[in-house]
Amino acid sequence: MRKSQRQVASGGHHRRWLVILPLLAPLFILSLVLAARSSILSWRDPLDSTPLRLPKDLPRFAYFVGGGRGEGARLRRLLQAVYHRRNFYVVYADGSKEERADLSKFAQGNVRLMDDGKINEKGPTFLALTLHAVAILLREFDNWDWFINLSSSDYPLMPQDDIIHIFSYLPRDLNFIEHTSKLGWKEFERVRPVLVDPGLYDSNKTALFWAKEKRSVPSSFKIFVGSSGVVLTRAFLEFCIWGWDNLPRTLLLYYTNFLSSSESYFQTVICNSQEFQRTTVNHGLRFMRWDEPPRQQPAQLGPDHFNQMVESGAPFAHRFALPADTLLDRLDRELLGQTSSNRSAVSLELESVVRPAGASARLERLLVKLLDSETFWSRQCS
Repeated sequence: MRKSQRQVASGGHHRRWLVILPLLAPLFILSLVLAARSSILSWRDPLDSTPLRLPKDLPRFAYFVGGGRGEGARLRRLLQAVYHRRNFYVVYADGSKEERADLSKFAQGNVRLMDDGKINEKGPTFLALTLHAVAILLREFDNWDWFINLSSSDYPLMPQDDIIHIFSYLPRDLNFIEHTSKLGWKEFERVRPVLVDPGLYDSNKTALFWAKEKRSVPSSFKIFVGSSGVVLTRAFLEFCIWGWDNLPRTLLLYYTNFLSSSESYFQTVICNSQEFQRTTVNHGLRFMRWDEPPRQQPAQLGPDHFNQMVESGAPFAHRFALPADTLLDRLDRELLGQTSSNRSAVSLELESVVRPAGASARLERLLVKLLDSETFWSRQCS
């Protein structure tokens, strides 16, 4: 009961933001540019090893890192690439005993390894897995600010210090989630078909199948779709898990029969919630390339996309082929400052010490563009 009352009080805090954020948006953008830019001048020199101490209330990120069978080595590399002592991690590997044993070496301190399960990436069991990871992060770790989900086909484009530095200037209410209500072909391929995922009730992993009947587009709520890659606030995810107005639970039941529900559930919950719909930033902070005409999945990234990835300012990219060691080696070397020899080293820096580099300027430019008052409000839940 005490926890529920705390959440209701937290909801009032978010509503106050909805009132004052339109008034502060122009000032906030200007202060973000000036503050970040003035900081950049003091630490852009790569030869300067002096650590930068930021305010005590630095943000913390909660990561969910997941992959399938045969991807254990790639998951280990991804976890090492995004690891930071300030952050928290839940790792899922649908792999062999050897792969899970290798990953279990990291399951200590701020890292947790999830139990194995029967998951279909296109079915509701994958959405259930994500919500399970969120629940573990909420239970195990108290003071994180944003949730980030990554798969084995994702990879960071900048060090964690740069992301922490720039996010320290942001309101902790912003949810970065790509979304649109323009369904297009997805109305007939995703919304109307009725899907069954045997992973919900069968201990043996079997393929998805569809019912013969079709269903109509919902009229009691509005469907939104987008990318499964998100950066969501703890407050919004507490709402999804505890659902004090029942919307998240109602939609979870609906999405049990929805193909690729992880690409629509969070979008539909947040845009149908009066408390959170005005906290959305219509971008998942991932660099992706699409074929022409677009297919169901983004194009695989290769060496020719390197400059575009850097120029995008996004902190992550999706989706890399398996394997893509040559390209990832270049990302490690030129963007993350890592090598094969130091990738597995554990930093002994204090949590309050960060060493941002030039990547912060790229992320700054992207966020200033996304928070431009001329487009920010018009792209919310439309």
